[in-house]
Amino acid sequence: MNKSINRVAIAVIGTLSAFSGAAMADSPQIYGRMEIAVTNSDNGFTTQNGKSGTVLENNFSRLGIKGSEKISDGLEVLYRMEFQVNSAHVEGDSQVFKPRNTYIGLKSKAGTVLVGRNDTVMKTSKGTAEAFALTNAAYNRMIAGQVRKADGITYYSPKIADLITINATYLMDDNYEDSDEKQYAVSLVGGDKKLKKQPYYFAAAYNTIGGVDAYRGVAQYKVGQLKLGGLFQNTKSQTVETKEGNSYFFSAVYNLNGVNLKAEIGKDQAGFGKYFKNNTATSSDQYKSATDVDINSLVVGADYRIAKSTMLFGHYAQYDGEYRDAATGNMVELKDDKIFTVGVRYDF
Repeated sequence: MNKSINRVAIAVIGTLSAFSGAAMADSPQIYGRMEIAVTNSDNGFTTQNGKSGTVLENNFSRLGIKGSEKISDGLEVLYRMEFQVNSAHVEGDSQVFKPRNTYIGLKSKAGTVLVGRNDTVMKTSKGTAEAFALTNAAYNRMIAGQVRKADGITYYSPKIADLITINATYLMDDNYEDSDEKQYAVSLVGGDKKLKKQPYYFAAAYNTIGGVDAYRGVAQYKVGQLKLGGLFQNTKSQTVETKEGNSYFFSAVYNLNGVNLKAEIGKDQAGFGKYFKNNTATSSDQYKSATDVDINSLVVGADYRIAKSTMLFGHYAQYDGEYRDAATGNMVELKDDKIFTVGVRYDF
C-alpha cells in the first residue's frame, strides 16, 4: 500500500514538473523545503525519530504543489497537495512520502472553505509565538492540539472590522467512528501573526479533536527588534476524568544584525506532550492516569539566513519533571533530556 502511494505521488509531481516555465509562473506553483539537522540527545524523548545519541533528523522536509484560479467574479478555487519527504535520512524507509496539507477549496467574500487534510485552526492559532516550530523543541513536545487532520472541512472568515477572523475545523463523523465526541475546533484571531502590518497578534481557540478538550490563548507583541510571545492552554482528556491541567509558554526573539537570538521557557501541568508520553512509554496506564504533572522546559538558540533561500540554525533544549502515579500515589521523577541541535534549511 505504501509503495502504491509513493508511486502515485511521484507520478503526480513528475507530471506537474513537466509544465513549461511560463505556465508554472502563474499556477500551479511547485515549492518545497529541505531541512536536515544533526542532533545529540541524552534519551531521545523529543527527537523526531525517538533515538538518543547523535542522529540525523529530518525536520519535515517537504514537496508541494499549490495554486488558485478565478472561476467567476468574486470566486476562486484553491488547491494544495503537499508531501513530507523522508528519503534523505531513513535509508530503506518504505514511506518515502507522507501526507501533509492536501485540499481543494473555494474563496469568496464570505470567506474560504477548504476540504481535505489541513492543520486544525487550534494548531494554527499559535501564530509565530512558537520560537522553535518544526524542530525537536516544538510545542507538541509539551502539549496536545498541534495536529493536522484529514477528512475535514476548514473555514476561515473574511477579516471583520479589519481586525479579527473567525475560523473553524470540522472532521466528518463517519471517518472517525472510533470517537464518541464531535471533533471540531474553533478560533478567533486578530492582528498579524508575522508582526509586520501590525506589531501585535492575539488568538483564542477551543478544540475537541484528538481525544482532548482544550482551550488556548495566545498573544504576541513586537517592540523594535524584539518579539515577545506567550501561550496558555488548558487540556482535559475525554476518556480519563482525572487527566487535566494547564500549560504555559513564554518566548522572546531578538534580531541582532540579521541573527535571530531566541529563548523559550515552558511549564506543563497536564501531561499530553511527547516528552511525557515517551518518558513513560513502558506503561500506557501511567501515561493515561498520571496526575500532578509538573514538567519544565528551557530552549535557547539562534538562526541566521545566509541567503533568502538558506538558513542555518542551532538550539539547546532541556526537559525535566515529575508526576504522581495513580496506582501507588507516589511522585515519580521523570528522566531528564538534554538536546543539542544544529541544522540547515533550504526553501525553494
